[in-house]
Amino acid sequence: MALQSSAQARRGRSAPAASFRYEDETVRDVPFDELRLTDFRRSKPWRTVRSVHGMAHHSGSYASATTNGHVVYESRLELARLLLADFDPAVQAIYAQPFRMTAKVDGRVRHHVPDFLLIMQSGVVQVVNVKPADLLADPKIKDALAWPRKLVGRHGWGYEVWSGADPILLENVRFLAAYRRPGVVPAEEIERAWASVQDGDQLAAAEHRLAEGRDPHEVRPSIMALLWAGHLTTDLTTPLSGNWVLRRSG
Repeated sequence: MALQSSAQARRGRSAPAASFRYEDETVRDVPFDELRLTDFRRSKPWRTVRSVHGMAHHSGSYASATTNGHVVYESRLELARLLLADFDPAVQAIYAQPFRMTAKVDGRVRHHVPDFLLIMQSGVVQVVNVKPADLLADPKIKDALAWPRKLVGRHGWGYEVWSGADPILLENVRFLAAYRRPGVVPAEEIERAWASVQDGDQLAAAEHRLAEGRDPHEVRPSIMALLWAGHLTTDLTTPLSGNWVLRRSG
């Protein structure tokens, strides 16, 4: 792995590079064509995210079940994409503001910090930029997103510009996220629900059977935890109701 200091990088560098900040406060630069997943170990977000009263954007940190730690975000739209990544069983790792990209484009040195980098269980890497849909037609925004797409694509990684998803899906995932952390629902209750729910059950019927005479809402958290974990699936583009059809995914 070829590394150099930021000061060295600023002196006449022409090849594209990625700059990393690490937990020990060092900053290192890696030629982009030599970039590897090992470069992300013990890295931290390129920018410090602060939440100040009155600021236009709503930033913060999200307690991710995927990373078992906090992932920063700088807007509610970024938080929505982060929720979907955390919910996706194919995602193995999530990095916010993973690095700063530097490249000479049309004779000018350009910099860009992607919003997220996702590493999939399959080994596929996806660089994600989050932008509101109404900004994508802006020529400056289009240009700012285009050259990173080319650079990331040449490296063999995926690139996504995300502007939102079905609002019902997002609301359902937000609701299920309340059950994402181990211990929120006792493990024995989740195991009992898994043994009880049958493939093709409607949610109301599954809750009634599992409750065994208690209020069915008392057992709903265990089914929600199974849905978050992906052991059960349903059509999340429809509002939460007792008509949800539950499928066992193994």
